[in-house]
Amino acid sequence: MNILLGDDDLPCAKFISYILEDAGYRVLKAYDGAEIFRSISRHHPDLVLLDVQLPSANGFDICRQIRRTSDVPIIFLSCHGRVEKRVLGLQVGADDYIVKPFEPADLLARIEAVLRRCQRGTMPALTRIHHHGLTLIPPEYTVMFDDEHTIELTPIEFHLLHYLMQNAGHTVTLRQILSSVWNDDDACETSVVTTYISRLRAKIETDPSHPHYIVTVRSMGYKFEL
Repeated sequence: MNILLGDDDLPCAKFISYILEDAGYRVLKAYDGAEIFRSISRHHPDLVLLDVQLPSANGFDICRQIRRTSDVPIIFLSCHGRVEKRVLGLQVGADDYIVKPFEPADLLARIEAVLRRCQRGTMPALTRIHHHGLTLIPPEYTVMFDDEHTIELTPIEFHLLHYLMQNAGHTVTLRQILSSVWNDDDACETSVVTTYISRLRAKIETDPSHPHYIVTVRSMGYKFEL
């Protein structure tokens, strides 16, 4: 498997590359945003390790741009361990956030967990669906509102919203969502569902803190309102 390492700290990049190559991964290196985008386009890596601080732009902005065109798994590497930074990393589209310094075993375990989730998350083609003023258009992974303006979703966001809309009016649990969208019913991974629910709300809700479409059913799960 190919892992793209976006980090301009040469000693750190060399250390991480050694860890990954020793574990059997092929490492592609990039030192700024332009190189990262070129490498993703040219080599289609299986996963991106992205440092938060890069010369041309911060990693959060780079992650946002990647998510406009790609659903490649992304793990942030950062010296900043504050909760708000970790939350922001997940909100802009990352699958995990690792604080430096870290143990090699922890890095490899996080990579394997993210890759496992994504491999299990290979999903079948879906049909167009309409509920409550929203229409999902599968070929483009877009959601269209009644006023005909559209918003692009990542494949996982799209499949998650499709599953919720298929069950509109009914509460679905986190375990049911993991099983249906990620083909994974591991209760330890339920945090990934809440992360993607937050991403969806940020994109489709007028006020994500008071959702109109995707509501939380306390102690149970989520429901797409009819």
